[in-house]
Amino acid sequence: MKNFLAAQNTEALSAWCEANGFPKFRAKQIRQWITGKFTADPDAMLNLPGSLRSGLKEFFVTPAVTVKEIFSSPDAVDKLLLELHDGEHIEMAVLPAADGRKTFCLSTQVGCPVGCRFCASGQNGLKRNLSTGEIIEEFIAGCAHIGKKCDNIVFMGIGEGLLNCNELFPALEALVAEDGFNLSPRRITVSTSGYVPGMEKFAGLQKEFNLAVSLHAPDEETRAKIIPDTLRFPIAEILKAVDLYREKAGRMVTLEYTLLAGINDSVAQAEALGRLAYAHHAKINLIPYNATGTAYRRPSREQIEKFERAVASTGASVTRRIERGSGKNAACGQLRIKADGQKK
Repeated sequence: MKNFLAAQNTEALSAWCEANGFPKFRAKQIRQWITGKFTADPDAMLNLPGSLRSGLKEFFVTPAVTVKEIFSSPDAVDKLLLELHDGEHIEMAVLPAADGRKTFCLSTQVGCPVGCRFCASGQNGLKRNLSTGEIIEEFIAGCAHIGKKCDNIVFMGIGEGLLNCNELFPALEALVAEDGFNLSPRRITVSTSGYVPGMEKFAGLQKEFNLAVSLHAPDEETRAKIIPDTLRFPIAEILKAVDLYREKAGRMVTLEYTLLAGINDSVAQAEALGRLAYAHHAKINLIPYNATGTAYRRPSREQIEKFERAVASTGASVTRRIERGSGKNAACGQLRIKADGQKK
């Protein structure tokens, strides 16, 4: 398969230009279109000669991602349904903050193999990994949508990113590279369901990216009700990898906890969660469940507040995710499921 234009750095493009009879300075112009004007479509690169644009289209996959649909919620969250070069679909979200900053929530796979029982993203299983170029084009689709680079990135969309390290890690490098998008690693968070081998590889980068682990339960019995056996690692192994990440990357890890009524929302579970987080110097982010059509329910407001107080009583650091984009098609993966249904 051809390489993706969006994934080529300046050095690689210089070598390609030279090998194909174009001046090497054209490489910087191509990169400026990708990183500064947020397009990987050669037809849009109007300061390039036609022969160069034709060459880029012939030798590279470009563009690899197109915006098929935009869903906007009343609280200014935009969800973009993106179509890939092979007709598959993913989603990304643009999340605004009160101070004007914007966060992109990006996907790393087409579907998800983990299959958390409450989550829409994995309802149809895993189709394939995203390539480095597709992840970068997903990012620039968001930049083009808002007309600038975002302030933060969270890889919390569709897929288990740490099962796609070979493609995700080069994309992270491009996002923070000086001749790339020049973002700070501290502004980028990668989420995992607790895939320990991937967590260990991520720690091996020894860079100040943030890591978020979807724990969802403080004990094995409860966690088994939420996450299927195939990719569920013991909590003790996950917490050992949390300690390793904090040591290697120098960053406190976040434990994500989706609150499900009658499943993992008791005061006793809150206290157990708080003790785990405190012992491993992690912080907790509580996520009230957003219904996706499964049998799970969201706890009452009173129960959510009681749970949060119980966690805090242990001395652990705890926050509750600010909810935005609630409503029809709001949960991650629902737009994709709808689009796949229409395609069939």
